[in-house]
Amino acid sequence: MGEVEVGGVGTGGVRVGAARRVARRWVAREGAALPGFAGAFLTGSALWAPAGTLLGPASDVDVMVVLDAAEPPVKPGKFRYDGVLLEVSYLPAARLGSAEDVLRDHHLAGAFHLPGVLADPTGRLEALHRTVSGEFAAPHWVRARTAAVLDLIRRTLDQVEPAAEAQGSAVRPEAVNAWLFGTGITAHVPLVAALRNPTVRSRYAATRELLAGHGLPHHHERLLELLGCAELGAGRVERHLGVLERAFDAAERVTAASYPFASDVSASGRPVSIGGSRDLIARGLHREAVFWLVATYARCLTKLSLAGADGSPYEDGFRDLLADLGADTPARRHRRAEEVRAALPWLRGLAEELTVRHAR
Repeated sequence: MGEVEVGGVGTGGVRVGAARRVARRWVAREGAALPGFAGAFLTGSALWAPAGTLLGPASDVDVMVVLDAAEPPVKPGKFRYDGVLLEVSYLPAARLGSAEDVLRDHHLAGAFHLPGVLADPTGRLEALHRTVSGEFAAPHWVRARTAAVLDLIRRTLDQVEPAAEAQGSAVRPEAVNAWLFGTGITAHVPLVAALRNPTVRSRYAATRELLAGHGLPHHHERLLELLGCAELGAGRVERHLGVLERAFDAAERVTAASYPFASDVSASGRPVSIGGSRDLIARGLHREAVFWLVATYARCLTKLSLAGADGSPYEDGFRDLLADLGADTPARRHRRAEEVRAALPWLRGLAEELTVRHAR
């Protein structure tokens, strides 16, 4: 069945253009009533994709609401609105400094280089868009953003815990995240250098496509090696997804209102958190699904812990997944983090090559 427009949303699928209109309606009806509301803009794949693209079941529409608040409240996260899965986050207005500040930030620059402002009571967001869109592809700004991403990798890896955890004790999700995201950000380096969307869940799939298109698939293999999944087979990844799904079922049933990623582990978040990984595996991108598997598993265990629920029945599955990546103990994560640090000069060279190729 094809797309049938009902109130702007297709019953057989939602086109990106219609989904953007739904996001705009939510901002006008709900977001604008928030205390300190200072505007809103689109980010992520629904901004970068052409308006006629069909929004897949594993995709949401990212809406960033700007608030005049030093510490905004916990973000609403994922929820359905007029048939569209929205992901609403809050950004302190102070984060939006000058246009130069935005141009140095790979996520903010990516958001403002396209026309994605949803509401702008002061005119500040549209002014940023006009400047950023004109300068976004300038090589010196591209180099500034890739340098900032490389620095973010270093700073994130600095948070990897020392080898102090007792062998055989529970693997704490928060202790894993510094290694996971410090490593996972490496996939953003080529995307940023090539003026692509630094997507979150499908970052490795996007980098694979990019590098293959440039005849550089060996660089993608090295990114997978740094994560530890280059040799992982599809059957093994599918098994990990099955174990994760049981942890997700348990975490979905509990409430942790203070957790910013609680909605990712909910009925609304399931199509993205679980369905997104299943989709990657079905497309033969099982290795590229691993990053999101680990991130989702960590979120499940964190939500269970914050809700005061017993997550111990699911810890062995998390440890098994990490063991397959060579990251199940503090010592092994520290060693893997050092391998990423040692690869930073290679990443810098790859970024420069892509920057030159995409210079405008």
